[in-house]
Amino acid sequence: MDIEAELSSVFSQRSSGPFLFLGSGFSRRYIGLEDWEGLLSRFCLTGKPYAYYKSSANNDTPKSAQLIADDFHDLWWGHGNYGSKREELAHLINDRTSPLRLEICDYLKHKHLTEIPPAILDEINALKECDVDGIITTNWDVFTESLFPDHTVYVGQKELLFSNTMNIGEIYKIHGCCSTPDSLILTDTDYHDYNNRNAYLASKLITIFVEHPVVFIGYSITDTNIRDLLKSISLCIGRENIDKLRDNLIFIDRNEPVSGPSIETSYLQFDSIQIPIKVVRTKNFMPVYDAIAQFERKLPARVLRFCKERVYEIVKGQNPDKKIAVVDYDQVQDKNDIEIVFGLGVIGKVGETGYKGISIGDIFEDLISNNKHFDAKKLIETTISLLPKQTKFVPVFKYLRELGINSREDYEKSGVKLDRLVNRKAEDFATASVLQASKYSKTSFPEFLATATDSEIFSMTPLLPNADPKILGDYLHTHYEQLMGCNNRYHFRRLMAYYDWKTYGF
Repeated sequence: MDIEAELSSVFSQRSSGPFLFLGSGFSRRYIGLEDWEGLLSRFCLTGKPYAYYKSSANNDTPKSAQLIADDFHDLWWGHGNYGSKREELAHLINDRTSPLRLEICDYLKHKHLTEIPPAILDEINALKECDVDGIITTNWDVFTESLFPDHTVYVGQKELLFSNTMNIGEIYKIHGCCSTPDSLILTDTDYHDYNNRNAYLASKLITIFVEHPVVFIGYSITDTNIRDLLKSISLCIGRENIDKLRDNLIFIDRNEPVSGPSIETSYLQFDSIQIPIKVVRTKNFMPVYDAIAQFERKLPARVLRFCKERVYEIVKGQNPDKKIAVVDYDQVQDKNDIEIVFGLGVIGKVGETGYKGISIGDIFEDLISNNKHFDAKKLIETTISLLPKQTKFVPVFKYLRELGINSREDYEKSGVKLDRLVNRKAEDFATASVLQASKYSKTSFPEFLATATDSEIFSMTPLLPNADPKILGDYLHTHYEQLMGCNNRYHFRRLMAYYDWKTYGF
């Protein structure tokens, strides 16, 4: 199954970009961090193993943490190994759990990427390319912030609840962060307080879950914390609106079936309410990140957050006397004195197109209708060259031809670096197999277009030896408006990229 194509199709149906919901399995995969019990085991230093605390707490991990914290408190204050720490950090001690919190945080702050396999490094680099709308995480480490340094961080439930969040370009660390030891949701007392405010947290996050696809990475669908939060959200939404969550909750499960990657629909049952979810089972997360990276937006999430925040502030204020400015969006993060920003990505002569604001959709429309009158050089240098590396299907050969690049030799001499889009073969554009396409081997291409389903046309056309680019172009032009509005428009665009390669490629 083509995971990337399926998820891209899901994301393309949403007006808002994806959110990530990251759990302990995420940090374990990428920085080798222990799970919660493994982390607690590191601090069982009084001669009693973690199994002792676990059994004493009747298998209740937060209660185990409380018991470990009690014993560790006395060790920390009495053992010579912690002498310098006591001098440095004594003023931060608030209760018996403080020493354990401080040591956990110190360990996490210094937990860095170690020697990692190339495949995992590729995933990390791909994830950095994803301009996600935001991240929610129960992790305490700071790996997420290192991936998305331009996102604004909110630590802990209280900070999130009592801040004017924008739901764009933000990281919500709902279980605390190692930068603030007291914020950690660690012991049974912490969880009691946290659960008492769970309904308020759910109401704060409800807009995200209704308007955005939320991709869960590093969690099991049986995770108690996730189930409790989703249950609270479902209660806030009400049974009559639960279908608004359809296709919005996507769980990534690394336990790939023997038959290969799969996507299936499942349900989470809460009393009499069923929440529909998608479960993606795959060992390789690259297709997931590639699909996220291909979500179209005209401005980066950090810029959208900046604009939303400034508009909120000027509406809230009674004397909006700050200046209005016209700046390029690359400079927005340095313009903290601006209240409202106009003309993002449209700087230049009056009437000149802002090429940074051109969407992939604009390029596809120009391919089929030839109606945008783009400057090919500017389009390639300022728009296509700056697309995320995960963007695999976008017309480029039409514009290379307009620059006089008509052969592989011309391309090599031009200095243009678009190998991922230029180095193509027909199979790259297909999602079906040669065996599946063979059913139409004796059918003429016009007859194939007339009798095959949309899905078959999208997935099989690149595999047909008799695919005529002129006839295909007529089909794309005739059905453009209809198919660009369908649920399979990602696959339709893939076919249009094939048409670009077949017609103008070299």
